Amino acid sequence: MAAIAESVATLRIFGDDLIPQDVSAALGAEPSAAHRQGEVQRTRGGREVVRKTGMWRLHATPQTPEDLDAQVAELLSRLTPDLAVWAGLSARFEVDLFCGLFMEESNEGFSLSAATLLALGERGIEIGLDVYAPSRPDTDTDTDTDTDTEQEPPP
Repeated sequence: MAAIAESVATLRIFGDDLIPQDVSAALGAEPSAAHRQGEVQRTRGGREVVRKTGMWRLHATPQTPEDLDAQVAELLSRLTPDLAVWAGLSARFEVDLFCGLFMEESNEGFSLSAATLLALGERGIEIGLDVYAPSRPDTDTDTDTDTDTEQEPPP
C-alpha cells in the first residue's frame, strides 16, 4: 500500500461561549484563526457571514507525503502539556483534529502511532478524517466502431 500523498491537519475548538483570547491563554499559543459567536466576518469571496459559534483553530504544516504523526507532534509541541487544562477545555468545548488526506492513487493508506493516539486521547481530542480520492484522468473518447471488443473502463 502506497502512502497518502499529502495531509493537512488543524486543531479546532468550538463553543458558543468560546472567547479566543481565553483559549489562547490556556493553551499558551495564538491561533491561526479565531472568532467569537456572533462576529461578522468576510469570506474570501467578499460575502459577510455571522459566525454561529465561537472557534479557535491552529494549523499544522502540510506534509507531502502524509505524516499525521509529525503534524500532531508539531501542534502539541506548541501548546501546553498540562492535561488538566485540556480536560477543562474538552469538558466545555468541542475539541477535534481535522485531517485532510489527499490521495494520488486509488489505494493509498496511513497509520497513526500508539503514542499519537494516546496523546490525542489524553487531551480529549477527537479525530476527523476527510479523505479525498485522486482525480480521474480524462478518459479516451476515441471509439473504434470497426471492432466489437469492449473498451476497458477508466481506472
